[in-house]
Amino acid sequence: MVEFVRALTRVDATALVAGSMIGSGVFIVSADIARQVGSPGMLMLVWLIAGVTTVIGALTYSELASLFPRAGGQYVYLREGVSPLFGYLYGWTLFSVIQTGTIAAVAVAFARFTAVFIPALTPDVFLGWTAHLPSGDIQIGLSPQRLLAILSVVALTWINVRGVRTAAVIQTSLTGIKIASLGALVVLGLTLGRNHLALSTNFGPGFWGHASFLDLLPSIGAAMIGALF
Repeated sequence: MVEFVRALTRVDATALVAGSMIGSGVFIVSADIARQVGSPGMLMLVWLIAGVTTVIGALTYSELASLFPRAGGQYVYLREGVSPLFGYLYGWTLFSVIQTGTIAAVAVAFARFTAVFIPALTPDVFLGWTAHLPSGDIQIGLSPQRLLAILSVVALTWINVRGVRTAAVIQTSLTGIKIASLGALVVLGLTLGRNHLALSTNFGPGFWGHASFLDLLPSIGAAMIGALF
């Protein structure tokens, strides 16, 4: 029987999951969540709820994986648990919308943050046109930032096509760098970047805001979209 090559070690598999979970979303959506809930306490609460929800989801998937130890992930679980139609629809939705949209969002975030260090990577469109939509005008075309985003997707696709082991080495290395960078950021924030004025402002009397929890429930629900991204 032909099977997939089992080339991932436990460390590689852990790095794959950690690298997928700890991405650019935490840097992109925090500001939007803060605008929606309006206080540092509620911002941290949203992230806490998202973390607990994620752990529950991980435990659920571990149970499903033990019940259906076959390649396919959610496609298999929906096919076996609901119907083949739902598995089929999810598979095509993942290919055409979910995964492609996520890859595009991460690539754009990578290009935007790289532009902070390289000012020449501007968002100005030099080849394209402006689409006039009811929600506003959108510039469609190529810009230095978009070119970098496209090239990053092409480069990572090429690495994955070369083989599982090559992709695993790159993934594990990048995840290690990512976790080390976040750890260093936390340590620097608690030591060299410690600011008493910021601490008193964020953790002072307005820590939980002035609105009641029930009034903020709709905002917390909307903010969860970003936190679970």
